[in-house]
Order: sequence, then C-alpha cells, then structure tokens
Amino acid sequence: MSRKLTLAATALILAAAAPAFGQETSTAPAAAPATAEQRAAYERADPLARSVFWAREADLNPADPVAGVRLAEALREMGRHDQAVEAAQNVLMIQPGNVEAMLEVGRAHIARGQAFYGVEALEQARDAAPNDWRPLSLLGVAYQQVRRPADAQAAWTAALALSPENPKVLSNMAMAMVAGGDSANAEPLLRRAAAHPDATLQMRQNLALVLGLNGNRAEAEQILRRHLPPEQADQNLQWLGEQVGAGSQTAAPRTWESLSGR
Repeated sequence: MSRKLTLAATALILAAAAPAFGQETSTAPAAAPATAEQRAAYERADPLARSVFWAREADLNPADPVAGVRLAEALREMGRHDQAVEAAQNVLMIQPGNVEAMLEVGRAHIARGQAFYGVEALEQARDAAPNDWRPLSLLGVAYQQVRRPADAQAAWTAALALSPENPKVLSNMAMAMVAGGDSANAEPLLRRAAAHPDATLQMRQNLALVLGLNGNRAEAEQILRRHLPPEQADQNLQWLGEQVGAGSQTAAPRTWESLSGR
C-alpha cells in the first residue's frame, strides 16, 4: 500500500512536470490540485509518500495551509526537522494564527532536541486555542527539555484538566519522570495511559520499559513479547537487564525512543 502510494506520488509529480508526447511545453495543461478523495487516501501513506504528495500540493498552491502543515508533519516523521520547521513557518507567514502550524513548529524543534526554539510557537498556540489540550501537552515536553520542570508539570496539569486521563499527556509526564530517574512514580501514570482505549504501541512499550526498570521483568517481558518481534523484544530485555544490573551507578536511563533508535 505504502509502496504503491509512493510510486503514485512520484508519478503525479512527473506527470505534472512533463509535457505530453508531441506537445510543446507551453501548451501542456496546468496541473490541478488533488481532489478531497486523493488527499484522504494519502493520509494512510507512509511519510515519504506523503512528503512527495504534499510538496506537490504546496507547490501548486503555496497559500494552501493544509498542504503546508501536512508537509511539515511528513518531513518531521522522516527526521528532516529543519525542513519541517521551514514548511510550518511558511504557513505562518500566510496565516499567522494557524494553530496547527504552530504545533508543527513546536514538534519539529522538540524532535531535533532544540525545544527552546519551539516554546514561543507553542505558547502562541496555547493562547490562541485555550480549550485545546495539545499545546499544553507539547509545552510540557518542551519545558522539560529546557530544564523548566515546574512549568512542565503546570502545563501537563492544565492539559489534563481539559482532557482528563488523556494517554498522550500521561505518557509525556511519565517519560519525563523516567528521564529524571524517577521510574517508580512514572509507573502508575503509564499504567493509566496504557489502559486507555486510545493507547498506542509506543505507550505500551514505555510501560514495559518502566516495569523492567522497577524490577518487574516478568510483566515487562509479557508486554514486549505480545507487541514486538522476538529479536527486538530480546534486544530490549537485554538492555533492561543491563540497566537494572548497573543499579545506581548509572545515570538516568534513556527513554524507550532512544533505545529503539527512533
């Protein structure tokens, strides 16, 4: 599916760029933006296919904020963080109040380890959308990354007030505790997040990480064996064993994202 969509996206660009056989370039019809159905189909594609597709849409209409935001999202998921920031900021040049673009600026800076540069955009998003929990949740991550733990906790508390038991907020809070060496207090938060109907695979893996660090290897292994291929589960269990065996001589453990190379 993803491979086909990638090829389709490339074909769309080539078709738009090349003149028909026997025609001069000046007489080739102008490329048309994708239909709503085509856009919806690409939402299910992989990041590479989406980046090609949305780059084409943004080129056809640079004032299209949806294309710019979706392009930023795809680039961020591919690890092209600087380009993601640029794509989101291009949207903000046209629509300074676009909350989705502000969030993408913040996400991209957080993902590249430079959350300081995303705080302003996230604070603007928080002020522009006071009933939206997402800017607050991301601000908690950003504040934690720039060593403002009190502000991070305040942001997450406010996010949970707007969206009680939100698994993304709970997971963000817990992993901040893990990064600070407090896996004991992180465990109940991750149990709540993993039990939520909207819990993701990453949240369940985060719970396994914390359970292993807290000495509950049996339950951690049960989760990993259920959700990961055997080789990856073995790798993660080995890492957990090394962390627990090293005990207090090690620094605060890495997050599960860094463990799995994400």
